[in-house]
Amino acid sequence: MAKKQWVLLAVFILLAGVYICAFTDWGRTPVMQISHAADSKPRGAIRPRAKNAGINTVNVRFNLGHPYRLTEVKVVRLAGWQTNKSILPLWHLASDSNSVPIRAFYYGATIRGMKPIVAKIRPEPLETNVTYRLFLTAGSVKGQHDFSLPPK
Repeated sequence: MAKKQWVLLAVFILLAGVYICAFTDWGRTPVMQISHAADSKPRGAIRPRAKNAGINTVNVRFNLGHPYRLTEVKVVRLAGWQTNKSILPLWHLASDSNSVPIRAFYYGATIRGMKPIVAKIRPEPLETNVTYRLFLTAGSVKGQHDFSLPPK
C-alpha cells in the first residue's frame, strides 16, 4: 500500500473510534433510573405485606425507567448502612430462577420469580423522617435510590 492509503486508513479508524466513543454506549456501564412515590392506598392487586400494618400506612411505589428482570432487591436504613456495609436489610429479595420484567413495584410486595433471602421473613415497616436506600440488581445492571416517607 502507498503511504497515502495508510494515512487514509488511519484517519478512518480514528474517526470511527471517536464516533463509537461519543455516540454509542459501548464501554459504558448502564445506569438504572429509579424513582419513588408515596401512596396512601395502593392501586391494583399488588398489596404489601408489612409485619405490622398499623405502622406502615403509606405505601412506597418504585418506578423504573424501563422493564427489568430483577435479580436482587434490598432496602436498608441509610444511616446504618453508611457506618456498617453489612447491616441487615429491612427487605431483601433474590431471584430463584427467572423473574418477570417489571417497571414498578411496591415496598414489601411479592415480585413474581423472586423470594426472600430468609424464608418466611416479612419486610420491616418503614418509618417517617428516616432515609432509606434501595439497591436493585438486574443481571449486570445495578442501581440505587434514596427515599424517605413524608410525615403523616
